[in-house]
Amino acid sequence: MRLSAMGDVAMTVPVLRAFANQFPEVKITVVSRPFFKPFFDGIPNLSFFTFDEKQRHKGFLGLCRLFQDLSALNIDAFADLHNVLRSKVVRTFFAVSGKKIASVDKGREEKKALTRFENKIFKPLTTMFERHAKVFEQLGFQVDLTNPIFPKKAILDSQILNLIGNSQQKLIGIAPFAQYDSKVYPQDLMQQVIDTLALDQNNTILLFGGGKKEIEVLNTLSSGKINVINMAGKIKFQQELQLISNLDVMLSMDSGNAHIAAMLGIKVVTLWGATHPYTGFSPFNQPLENALVSDRSLYPKLPTSVYGNKKVEGYEDAMRTILPATVVEKIKTSLK
Repeated sequence: MRLSAMGDVAMTVPVLRAFANQFPEVKITVVSRPFFKPFFDGIPNLSFFTFDEKQRHKGFLGLCRLFQDLSALNIDAFADLHNVLRSKVVRTFFAVSGKKIASVDKGREEKKALTRFENKIFKPLTTMFERHAKVFEQLGFQVDLTNPIFPKKAILDSQILNLIGNSQQKLIGIAPFAQYDSKVYPQDLMQQVIDTLALDQNNTILLFGGGKKEIEVLNTLSSGKINVINMAGKIKFQQELQLISNLDVMLSMDSGNAHIAAMLGIKVVTLWGATHPYTGFSPFNQPLENALVSDRSLYPKLPTSVYGNKKVEGYEDAMRTILPATVVEKIKTSLK
């Protein structure tokens, strides 16, 4: 069970894919919101159970119904990859009924030590992928994440091909948004990155986002450049996943798009502002050098939070220490 958020759900996918391939005799049922169902397509022996937040599974009585619904599937063990109030309730029902249960340890105390301003303990923490694997270990399944299997590139349909043109180009995805402003690379610097990459006519740059405000920003970033295409609002989510699976590299903030690309086996370059890859949220199977971080010698309190939801006075320009030329060079290196 993992209900939200998009990036966190995406982070379960590589672990579940490894689990499914290493233990083919085990049937997996993923409980999550319906929007995330395409994430799990193609994983063997895995079925998706839709969590109906608004009606059937709403409130405490709804969680009782969820337990009943899952019990009808003859569940032997319950893996809580969320560890929040709702999942704890369902987990408890399974425990009382005599089933095996295990839950993820989010390492809250370690993360507090990493993000506090005074007496900061600055060291890499256990990744969320390792924490998820530990849950299955508690249930008796040792999952090996060292040799990951990724899905094949999706075959792009005619609608996508008509939008992106020549699919023989180097396809560079850019997802310039995040939930919190402290994790978003300044627009003027991102414009420099895009303009420089667009000078190479062998590159096609695809911009990802959603919502009216983001689409307006993406239109500005792509304006006047024939090989920079704003994909936001033009294709369905399923198609977006298919397109991402065909990228040569994805440039993303510390956000869901980084984890979506990584779960599909795509190279990912990430930009980090208030957060840091040491928190354990670096995209799956990506080298640490692909995570470009803000300058801690100038901003020693970084990371200031795990999720980027804390505003710290004087740290508004931290991401400006990540130079556009550095970003471009990292992308070019990844393309080689």
